[in-house]
Amino acid sequence: MPKRRINIEMYSYGEYSKWNPGSKEIPKIINFTTEIKAKIGTEFGYVLRVKQGKGEVLEFKIDHPPFKDEKGNIRPPFTGQQFIRTNNFEFYLGDCIWEPLNDKLGKWEITTWHKGKVVANKSFNLI
Repeated sequence: MPKRRINIEMYSYGEYSKWNPGSKEIPKIINFTTEIKAKIGTEFGYVLRVKQGKGEVLEFKIDHPPFKDEKGNIRPPFTGQQFIRTNNFEFYLGDCIWEPLNDKLGKWEITTWHKGKVVANKSFNLI
């Protein structure tokens, strides 16, 4: 029997409504854009639709402008994994702007991999 082929597509990207990480609901797209007018609480990123991927794992990285953590150290990129729970799966990947605002301005790049291959990538400019 032939192996199922996973299908991953970027469904939307840009500015979104507030995301609740504890919910299964995907935030609503407000504006398709890569230029984000930065203000505290602005949510941005992308939504991936994954088909035939149950049991697979996506890896991601969010590169951001250099800003410091509470100890004064430059924060490394945010990285993580997302387990695909169903054959029809939607996944929101993004961030929300927090204080202080000035050190968050600039280029943010979000990349997702499946088995070492880039399956989604988008750069956002926070202005």
